[in-house]
Amino acid sequence: MGAADQRWFDALRAAHFPPERNHLAAHVTLLHQLPPSALDELDQLLRRIAADTPPPPAMLGAVYSLGQGVAFHIDSPDLLAIRARIADHFWGMLTAQDRGTPRLHITVQNKVTAAAARILLARLAADFRPRPLAITGIAAHHYRGGPWEAACARFFRGSRR
Repeated sequence: MGAADQRWFDALRAAHFPPERNHLAAHVTLLHQLPPSALDELDQLLRRIAADTPPPPAMLGAVYSLGQGVAFHIDSPDLLAIRARIADHFWGMLTAQDRGTPRLHITVQNKVTAAAARILLARLAADFRPRPLAITGIAAHHYRGGPWEAACARFFRGSRR
């Protein structure tokens, strides 16, 4: 995300995500899991995508309930197209979860009581208005059983035509 959006979402996560579970900065998940053996290939693909793709337009949509948490919907056909490009490349390696239809979002709270989630949802929804969301790059991380480790990150550099 752009720096201002990143700061805003990271602050929401710091305030509302259980600290023992908040191991990663705010993010939009495109895929959940690829095998570690695919990392070099993924890095090369992300390099190509970043080089030929402009930052995808995106809109921050409605805030919604995750049951035990809260998230913001992201509307971005261009980001979904990037996700499809990655998924098509790694189709034979995708988990069932990643073969499903993606629901782009940013989670700001998870693994709390349903009552706590309802309170935050009401608070965030009260004055929320959809707005543009800056998407500046793409990254991959290793899951290390709690902490996450950055594997690669690339900024979108393609030109708008």
